[in-house]
Amino acid sequence: MATYRIVRMYANRRGTDIIVTGLTLAEAKRHCSDPETSSLTSTCPKVKANAKRWGNWFDGYEKENA
Repeated sequence: MATYRIVRMYANRRGTDIIVTGLTLAEAKRHCSDPETSSLTSTCPKVKANAKRWGNWFDGYEKENA
């Protein structure tokens, strides 16, 4: 069975951070559909403060190598 990982992508820098691994496709899609997984749609004050300091970001998913 294929597994997926969540990667955080940033507007102001190259590269990504791996947030979590070993998810099913449904779990990965559910994570990424949550408004809190993007600095632009989050309502959390801590996320907003960090985005001002380090730039905007969002979470996406990609298939892991078997």
